[in-house]
Amino acid sequence: MLIWGVHVHVGLADRARVLPVLAGLLTYYPHLQALSASSPIWSGLDTGYASNRALMFQQLPTAGLPFAFETWAEFERFASDQLTTGVIDDLSEIRWDVRPVPGLGTLENRVCDGVSTMADLAALVALTHCLVVDLDTRVAAGESPVVLPPWHVQENKWRSARYGLDAIVIVDADSAERLVTDDLADLLVRLEPTAARLGCLSELASVADLVARGASYQRQRAVAAATGGDLVAVVDSVVQELRSSL
Repeated sequence: MLIWGVHVHVGLADRARVLPVLAGLLTYYPHLQALSASSPIWSGLDTGYASNRALMFQQLPTAGLPFAFETWAEFERFASDQLTTGVIDDLSEIRWDVRPVPGLGTLENRVCDGVSTMADLAALVALTHCLVVDLDTRVAAGESPVVLPPWHVQENKWRSARYGLDAIVIVDADSAERLVTDDLADLLVRLEPTAARLGCLSELASVADLVARGASYQRQRAVAAATGGDLVAVVDSVVQELRSSL
């Protein structure tokens, strides 16, 4: 079972701030992926990953983690090269996990797996919205967001895809590590003022509820364990979650 993801667009007023915000958002890549992970099963087998989708999708040449651009002009040169060489026919075919969308003036988060409840969706949208607005506000004020080197971002992607909410992730350029749920708890406190300003305090707080009840991959595995590995029962449980939340 492979579930495509939730895509969240957040508008940014100043194009010059898009790339610094994107770089800052990648620091929280594992938090978003661990919370949304919902694809442990592929071709009838438990893969051992919380998000098998993340690793499957990155095999496409224009998918996976974005390149680290320092200026918008560098991104424009990249896009022009891709169009000129026929790698893509239009910008929508750049399918990075986090990507600028020039036509809409947004930053698109494509990190998350699909989710099966409105409560999970609200929590993830609120967290993404608050993160981007907080980062954008800090960059506009002249602050430098916490940015990880690309090798740490890549490792964090694998760790959260593999271990989900049990992942130990790298949280700064000095290679400090924390359990992702511990770092997430501190992040939620830091984002409370932003959530209050955006009117989504309850939705942001519900991220902790998601952790408490377990991410979708954990709930699916619990059903599989209780039914002797009956994958039909697993699919039925996901469908029922969605129907009951509508």
